[in-house]
Amino acid sequence: MKETEESVLLRRAFLIGVVSILLCIIPLIDQNFPFLSDTLKPSYLGGLGIAGQLLALSMAILVLRRRKIPEPIKDKAKRMIIVLAVALIYFFMVI
Repeated sequence: MKETEESVLLRRAFLIGVVSILLCIIPLIDQNFPFLSDTLKPSYLGGLGIAGQLLALSMAILVLRRRKIPEPIKDKAKRMIIVLAVALIYFFMVI
């Protein structure tokens, strides 16, 4: 089965989205359970996570805006956009 360009792009957007959500969770865990000293705080990881979420969101929107894509791929892109938008709003409010 040959993969289409849209499915590859959607898979990459999913991977980037998951990694960026994990990057945003690390500073929250460290804020509530301080494992590291004050000099080693991973404060930049929240910004990297938000940037990754924006990248994954833009990739999913790019897939959705393409013409003549199959309906399952379109549905996956819609669900991914909703999940990434909710996660982005949550991390904007928390970080």
